[in-house]
Amino acid sequence: MLSAPGIPAWKRRLRLILNNRALYLMIFLGFAFMIVFRYLPMGGLIIAFKKYSFRKGIFGSDWVGLKQFEFIFTQNPDFYNVVRNTLVINLLKLLFYFPAPIILALMINELRSVRLKRVIQTSVYLPHFVSWVVFGTIVIQFLSPTSGVVNQIIKAFGGEPIFFMQDSKYFWGIVVVSEIWKSAGWGTIMYLSALTSIDQEQYQAAKIDGANGLQMTLHISIPGISDTIVVLLLLQIGQLMDVGFEQIYVLARPIVYDVGDVLSTYIYRVGVGQAQFSMTAAIGLFQSFVGLTLVVLANAACKKLFDKNLW
Repeated sequence: MLSAPGIPAWKRRLRLILNNRALYLMIFLGFAFMIVFRYLPMGGLIIAFKKYSFRKGIFGSDWVGLKQFEFIFTQNPDFYNVVRNTLVINLLKLLFYFPAPIILALMINELRSVRLKRVIQTSVYLPHFVSWVVFGTIVIQFLSPTSGVVNQIIKAFGGEPIFFMQDSKYFWGIVVVSEIWKSAGWGTIMYLSALTSIDQEQYQAAKIDGANGLQMTLHISIPGISDTIVVLLLLQIGQLMDVGFEQIYVLARPIVYDVGDVLSTYIYRVGVGQAQFSMTAAIGLFQSFVGLTLVVLANAACKKLFDKNLW
């Protein structure tokens, strides 16, 4: 009926929308969220090129061009240290955290008991639903020099308690391990979904040919989820300049700011705490530009090397 030649095209489209109004409503809500919370705030980036004043407002403030960028690149002594910390923490996460959900998903996939698989999946998902405020407190308590489990074990073996949260050399390791503990289980969802889409006849054929579990994992399971791995890897690379604010804000203390202060916490402290909105807007714009550049370059590299890409 919708394709009847006597009905105008606009009426057919209108009927199609009305018949699928629930789906279009879901799409509209997603678009509305992106516009309101992602695109409209971009208008505020103009203050990166101004000397922002509360009295004059965004559009009335004096235009200074690239002076904010010149200041952060040449006269801000903290900027390069913050950038270094951000990159190092994200590279460590890329090296140690990124493979963790893949390995965990492959291990869960090998379980034959459906009930045991569900119990383990639920157990590893749970930390994701705990806020960093609560989870960070748990981590701090675990590492407490007086009552923490870790230091109790160290003292049981005759060692001296270690002040983990006040020693810069341990901070990066604490960030990476806590990230794995909290988020690796949740990260397995995409990989487990990809694993279930692999044709089971491939595993049966491999068993007939005498392949063991490791060989099937290397030659069937991992290639079967390679597209998912590449997509998530590219997204992770795009976030190399963005360390989660909540985790660092909860775990870092001023005594470890030399290795723990990252771009997100620096923008918060200087922008909100010291009201230097123009300078922090410039840093945020630089952060976004670098992230976009990394995604484009990584996408081109993956397309050339592995023939897999986002676009």
